Amino acid sequence: MNRKLFRTALPLMGAVALAAVPAVTAQAAPAQAEPCVQKVAVVNNSGFVLSWAATTRTGEQSPSTDAYPVNQTRTIDLTTTSFPEGTDLRPYVDAVAGTKNYGNRYVSYCDNGQTATYSVTGTTLDYSVTLLD
Repeated sequence: MNRKLFRTALPLMGAVALAAVPAVTAQAAPAQAEPCVQKVAVVNNSGFVLSWAATTRTGEQSPSTDAYPVNQTRTIDLTTTSFPEGTDLRPYVDAVAGTKNYGNRYVSYCDNGQTATYSVTGTTLDYSVTLLD
């Protein structure tokens, strides 16, 4: 190989080798769920009796509400739970004589007096738990 060509090619090969190394970036923490609320309410608009508990992303649960019929609401004030502020959670509904189902979206706990309301619709074996906007 020609020495002049070798001297020119060597720095280029080094640049190519460095460019081939993938960049390592820090993985971003998941964003806090919205809205940020102090209370979670679940309205029973279904055709069955239900109870529910607030459940975190890691599976921790609050105490469950009592079982209640259609056209009633139960609210859990998160200040009465052991969850720290900033915890993301959603309802975990238990249909009496039916299945269990999670809320469609998480909310985050903030001691701010605000309430997130979910609506349960459907039948014991086929229902949804939807956060109302």
